[in-house]
Amino acid sequence: MLDSKYDLVAIVGPTASGKTQLAAHLAARVNGEIISADSRQVYRGMTIGTGKDLDDYIVEGRLIPYHLIDIVDAGYKFNVFEYQQHFIDAYNDIKKRNRLPILCGGSGLYIDAVLRGYKLLPVPENPELRQELEAKTDEELATILASYKKLHNTTDLDTRKRTIRAIEIEEYYQRQPVDPKPFPQIRSIIFGVKHQRAAEMKRIRERLAQRLNAGMIDEVKALLNAGLTPDDLIYYGLEYKYITEYLIGKHSYDEMFEKLYIAIRQFAKRQMTWFRGMERKGFTINWIPGELTLEEKISLVLNKINE
Repeated sequence: MLDSKYDLVAIVGPTASGKTQLAAHLAARVNGEIISADSRQVYRGMTIGTGKDLDDYIVEGRLIPYHLIDIVDAGYKFNVFEYQQHFIDAYNDIKKRNRLPILCGGSGLYIDAVLRGYKLLPVPENPELRQELEAKTDEELATILASYKKLHNTTDLDTRKRTIRAIEIEEYYQRQPVDPKPFPQIRSIIFGVKHQRAAEMKRIRERLAQRLNAGMIDEVKALLNAGLTPDDLIYYGLEYKYITEYLIGKHSYDEMFEKLYIAIRQFAKRQMTWFRGMERKGFTINWIPGELTLEEKISLVLNKINE
């Protein structure tokens, strides 16, 4: 393992920033393994739409070990509490084998939860509250969620169901005492990859076209054929929401493409808002310009770690 003062290196950034490629090549240099920090990549059968980019984990003919990808079935509602439990198991396993854990992803709440060490409880469903919230408008739901003192994850809240679940979680924590025992504190260094806005939009559009050409619509069809309902997939938002709506006739193909492109751009903006919030709360994110070559990025990371 790389001899450094850090227990973990985190590579973060908005969608389509190239963070997975950087993390994989860094892992190849430092005898590392990757722990995914992506709220959708945990699902089996959701590969193209979640951007798993599994080919990126092959470096010079060698598969870089990765964790927390394809660990639950599509249709399940995975949450941050469960993520913490899986994370610490993977983290301890990697450290035990004297390798360097590299956290890589763009789901801000998951990243924050393990680096800050949230102590969380599993939150059961509240049918009465859900029924009450269903009667409210999207604007009213957003206002309710914003009223809580603790900043909740907003990066993935692009469907009503996710917003309602977020409120359900906050309401539960208002009523329940939280165990003060902390999550293990981890000595981490964080790097972020970001492109200039125009370049980012271009990358998002090109990546969307590439995924559609690679069979993303067929992936959604397969999930529907496997028994998931349209509502099940719409819950996951972004690609699964808009492609499902296209398949059930709500949008034309061109409408779906443009609406999805806009939604992904907005998602990337929310991701950056979350990362800026982490910086305001005391985290240092060492930002790497996306236009640098891969070798330049790796050199920058290695030099910083070894300072």
